[in-house]
Amino acid sequence: MSRIGKIPVEIPTGVKIRREQSMITVEGPKGKLSLKVPKGIDVVLEDRAIAVTRPSDGRMDRSFHGLVRTLVANMVKGVSVGFEKKLEISGVGYRAEVAGHMLKLIIGFSAPLEYPIPKGIEIKVDKLINIAVSGIDKQLVGRVAAEIRSLKKPEPYKGKGIKYVGEQIRRKVGKSVGA
Repeated sequence: MSRIGKIPVEIPTGVKIRREQSMITVEGPKGKLSLKVPKGIDVVLEDRAIAVTRPSDGRMDRSFHGLVRTLVANMVKGVSVGFEKKLEISGVGYRAEVAGHMLKLIIGFSAPLEYPIPKGIEIKVDKLINIAVSGIDKQLVGRVAAEIRSLKKPEPYKGKGIKYVGEQIRRKVGKSVGA
């Protein structure tokens, strides 16, 4: 039995869950998310908890058991609390700002980069160098943060670029002048 899959998902107050055939819809104060459950995995709605079961110990059933439970738990947390990833820009003259549905980044290229903000994502910029990406879908929040970081990854010599808050950049020693 999957160690992750057998743990029931607690449902906080204010969150409603509906099941229609193979679709699960989770609705809460922050929004609404849906998930198509793979064939063979059963999601049982109990009072204030959700249990995920599998019919057999087949390879695919075991693979999907813990995955579906984690996806449902992320949906419940997303519609009740939400998810957030924080990025930090470092470099002289590097900065960011939000203009409408675009994130404008000035990060050392000849022209500013513009990143379109997807629907369901909120981006806040603090002090021109701190970027907070938030939303209810964990996968989308992580993908958007990774795409923003990939526009200018931190380089190992001076550490200039976009990095996650708390990320440690391995620094290299530059060239030294011989005597």
